[in-house]
Amino acid sequence: MTEHDVRTWVAQTCEGLADLLSDDTWDAPSLCAGWQVRHVVAHVTMPARLTPAQFGAEMAAARGDFGVLSDTVAARDAALPPAELLAALRSPQLHDWQPPGGGAAGALNHAVVHSLDVTVALGAPPTAPAPALTAVLDQLADGTVFGLDLTGVQLEATDGNWGSGEGDVVRADSGELVALLAGRTLPDGRALPRVSAR
Repeated sequence: MTEHDVRTWVAQTCEGLADLLSDDTWDAPSLCAGWQVRHVVAHVTMPARLTPAQFGAEMAAARGDFGVLSDTVAARDAALPPAELLAALRSPQLHDWQPPGGGAAGALNHAVVHSLDVTVALGAPPTAPAPALTAVLDQLADGTVFGLDLTGVQLEATDGNWGSGEGDVVRADSGELVALLAGRTLPDGRALPRVSAR
């Protein structure tokens, strides 16, 4: 996976998501608890809409808590005109962005997981290309990123040859597996166990 690959995959994922959205999808629920599709798009496009100075001000207002910042910006910017949010999804600035400390892998994870928050909830095919889905599955397969307990769990993609782990088999398509590994609950209620607090 090269940085060129990542930029291409991120662009395809975001452009595909922009192509998918229509007037009747913006208010649909997403896989992110309490967020509609418009909130997810407002969140994922922050790097294209906020300057570093604006982001710093938002972080200061949130007292350094990125979760608070995300909720605040999503709640506010979800009210932006859809055309503005779509333009941000198509922005080369978003396609080139890499999170501080996360690099290319973090950028790919961000775009793919949040696109699936929309497409899986809508029952639509992933907008991320298959190699991007596989790359993110490989990133998330140890369960540490989202605090999952994958002990005794075997994951198998029904649309390819990807698999990981040993134990009770969880089968789903690649997009659904990414969503599960990102700690999401699927529309049919399937979820992976969290690590127990000690």
